[in-house]
Amino acid sequence: MLASVIAPDSVLAIILQIIIILGALLLGTRYGGIGLGLISGIGLLLMVFVFGLAPGEPPVSVMLTIIAVIGCAATLQQAKGLEVMMQFAEKILRAHPERITILAPLTTWFLTVLCGTGHVVYTMFPIIEDIALKKGIRPERPMAVASTSAQMGITASPVSVATVSLASIIAENAGVIDKAYSIPQILMVAIPASLSGVILAALWSLRRGKDLDKDPVFQEKMKDPEFAARINESTGSLMNEVFSKEARRSVVVFLVAIACVVVLGAFEFLRPVFPGKDGELSPLSMNLVIQMIMLVAGAIILLSCKVEPAKIASTPVFKAGMTAVFSVFGVAWMADTFFQAHIDALESNLGSVVEAAPWAYAVVLVIVSKLVNSQAAALVAIAPIGLQLGIDPAVIVGFYGAAYGYFILPTYPSDLACIGFDRTGTTHIGKFVINHSFIIPGAISVVTSCVVGSVLAQILL
Repeated sequence: MLASVIAPDSVLAIILQIIIILGALLLGTRYGGIGLGLISGIGLLLMVFVFGLAPGEPPVSVMLTIIAVIGCAATLQQAKGLEVMMQFAEKILRAHPERITILAPLTTWFLTVLCGTGHVVYTMFPIIEDIALKKGIRPERPMAVASTSAQMGITASPVSVATVSLASIIAENAGVIDKAYSIPQILMVAIPASLSGVILAALWSLRRGKDLDKDPVFQEKMKDPEFAARINESTGSLMNEVFSKEARRSVVVFLVAIACVVVLGAFEFLRPVFPGKDGELSPLSMNLVIQMIMLVAGAIILLSCKVEPAKIASTPVFKAGMTAVFSVFGVAWMADTFFQAHIDALESNLGSVVEAAPWAYAVVLVIVSKLVNSQAAALVAIAPIGLQLGIDPAVIVGFYGAAYGYFILPTYPSDLACIGFDRTGTTHIGKFVINHSFIIPGAISVVTSCVVGSVLAQILL
């Protein structure tokens, strides 16, 4: 064992362990969420068996909450409830086509807020592109910001994996920080902060790039008959779809469930009280409340909305959600093992740094989010460390928007899908990769969200 040769808390050992963690993250991202979780297990094993670190705690409570939310959302999708919501959104967009660059990002943001996942955006891309083309608007303008706005919506959703994780992390560290914030308290900062970023990014997008009739690259492409035919053909639309009363009922059940989560989070006295480990009575934790409500809502949809149970696990929402669970499992367990072993050294060496420059926490969160391609996984790995280093939890909440850092490189599935759905090619990855269509809308959204969130957190929390 290397620990018998090198002390596990020596500078050399810590450097080697950091290299292992970064190596696991970089290698894991090449294989997607499942691969990230699996390869993080290699880093965990090396730290425990080679360096002799005591294994940390996997985020079981957070994972169970995520599973409950995903199960309900996947059942909603199988009941065609998500398509009902998409159809309503399309009606709004087609009623005001000239405002597509503003309305598209607001629509995708709001859909994510309601559903808790940015993956609902895929159905909207061909609709947004079709409306923009028919109005003569450069598709890149609404499409790129609609993609980044869908991910920004995660930080404003009461049922997103990231929001649930953040509330759970703050609650679990309440003994360290002497305070905790409920989901409604987090959202009264996160919603206006996130929305401010989306609106500013949309306003910037109004004039980006050349209009299609003045774009020499696009006009040259239109000389190709096959390309012109592809541009002029119609795309998918939900306007003519007729949904059953069961599909509409599933939406009502889901929205009522979200409302119950918000109300029970806002009004503690509505939750039953039980004796805790210290014998004192305390309200039922919001983690358990969310798990119960989501399970019940999913059950009601299953029993009353003609859902095919065997197909729930094959829905895109379920697959994406369970992939997120697995990546959170591996990354968080590996990170917790390292930081719990060295928390005293980190506090003594970094405590004064983060106290003097708390924005450094936001920078680290953005970078880790890009590495793991998940807001929830980044928060689970970094937020507990920030709290234990003495960062005010209000600062953690204010910088919530920094959890969306995977706009930096165009590797996220929704961004790639957005590029694929833009038949004009205006939504693109540049010659140098980093100069892609999502970099500026994403940066505007995140920076604005962090600035507005930080101000609101200091005023409201």
